[in-house]
Amino acid sequence: MLIVNKCDLGSLRAVPVEDAQEFAERVNLFFMETSALQSTNIEGAFMTLLAEIYKTISKKTLIAAPGADYGKPQSLKGTRIIVPGQDSDSGGNSGGCCMSS
Repeated sequence: MLIVNKCDLGSLRAVPVEDAQEFAERVNLFFMETSALQSTNIEGAFMTLLAEIYKTISKKTLIAAPGADYGKPQSLKGTRIIVPGQDSDSGGNSGGCCMSS
């Protein structure tokens, strides 16, 4: 996935959108531009990301369960997704765009 943020700052763009789209197509990536400031494509980007995570985990669950009863859905209970650079033990939010008040 190639999700570009701050599309509202077009005049400061370092990479033309056409170049980014061509690159994404060349390496077979989903491409989307977003703007948190203008709330452009934010929900769509997260929904696409979550759908791709779900598909990936579902495939890995099926592959990791040889001989399982494929007529029944596999449980994903206990599956954790660890985001590099995130400290889950900190107990709080250190700021950024996702800070709650």
